[in-house]
Amino acid sequence: MESGWAGRRDDAEQRPARCAHDAVRERVDWLPPASCRLWRDVGVRGYDPSGLPAAGFRGRWAARNSAFCDLMVRTGLRVSEQAALTVLELPTDRAADGYQRFWLPAAIAKGGSARWIYVLASVITDLVAYAEIDRAKAAADAAASGRYRSWRWPLVVEDPARPVAVRSRDGVRHTVRVSELCPADRRRLLIDGAGGLVPAMFWLSERGDPLSVPTWKRMFLDASRRCQEAGVPLACHAHTLRHTFAVVTLEQLQRGHIAALAGLTPEQRGHYTRIFGDPLDWIRRRLEHRSLTTTMVYLHALAELEMRTRMALVPDGWEDPRDTPLTILAGETSGRTA
Repeated sequence: MESGWAGRRDDAEQRPARCAHDAVRERVDWLPPASCRLWRDVGVRGYDPSGLPAAGFRGRWAARNSAFCDLMVRTGLRVSEQAALTVLELPTDRAADGYQRFWLPAAIAKGGSARWIYVLASVITDLVAYAEIDRAKAAADAAASGRYRSWRWPLVVEDPARPVAVRSRDGVRHTVRVSELCPADRRRLLIDGAGGLVPAMFWLSERGDPLSVPTWKRMFLDASRRCQEAGVPLACHAHTLRHTFAVVTLEQLQRGHIAALAGLTPEQRGHYTRIFGDPLDWIRRRLEHRSLTTTMVYLHALAELEMRTRMALVPDGWEDPRDTPLTILAGETSGRTA
């Protein structure tokens, strides 16, 4: 029978933002793509600033952590949303080009904001590599040691092709769709496959256990510390990657939008905008902001970026000779005629 026993979401964690937290200062913490890659390579992958493997780095799970960061910066997912994903939701088709999408269910989306998430093919390749190598080994080792058989009150997906979890209690079978499970219930979710019971959660520790949000936040802190120790003055937290996705994507959309409108008549421009919409609203929907006011903070980031670009074009020696006092000019003239 169908039962509504999926766990409740934490209201404090899931409450939607009505406006940007730093809207008063109109400030967004984000990284340009080159800086973001440098932070990832040095802090997460363990390279030195020149791009070579750093001596003494022992980050066995660098590939997993790097894939986690790349997925976040290319989708704008929140760390709590991404950490709760299962293998039943993420796309795994290596052969597909361009983007693939998956549905982020309301049960794990902040504020219940279910939506489509678009993932670049190159990111999917890294996700699949992690799933088939590091994740598979960790899960297999844990299963062989009997770790998953000792889980208390597990929820089991008996058929991966049918994402429905089953729990037997007091001789009664209760079922619920995986899409309705909250993050806490997903941590007890197992899939019964050919190799036995393995966790459904996509992101696993070396011991084969689902990784928590605090663990991911510590990973960001460790990566930023590693950058500082390597002489790279960059720091990044999970929300920085979400902001980076928003600013970089908005900038690219604005460029394409302006280029497309340039050669159109007013009537054609209106038709184009009605079909493709406004770039800012597209970002709002991808980030699932309830108000466009929240998303507008990224416009301020673009304005600041444009100002920095323009100021860089101002030469240091910009003084005009016509600003020189006449008394000095007169002295120079008399000196030349003497």
